[in-house]
Amino acid sequence: MKEFLLSTPVPEGFFAYLGNFGKVEALPNLGEGFYKFEKTDWFSIKGFAGDTTVEVRFKKEVMDLTVDFVYFLFSSYREGATDLSVLRQREEAVGRRVQEHLYGS
Repeated sequence: MKEFLLSTPVPEGFFAYLGNFGKVEALPNLGEGFYKFEKTDWFSIKGFAGDTTVEVRFKKEVMDLTVDFVYFLFSSYREGATDLSVLRQREEAVGRRVQEHLYGS
């Protein structure tokens, strides 16, 4: 697990953006604006919209393959419409490596 300290608060739209790459859940029982993102076999991200920290839990067997993708997700986010084509290409490339590492195919 790693805690990421961000230079600006996480906008609520960031979690909707993450929905393009995995499953996002709002967890109102834990507090207003608390979200959980899951990218199966890669990592999960938990945090509050408006906070400057998020928790990222990596699948340890593939952390070395996926950590750069997390940084890319954060650095590529822009409020409003976002071109996801570069992120999709990177996701596919990393996904092939993760699949091969975990399942050998």
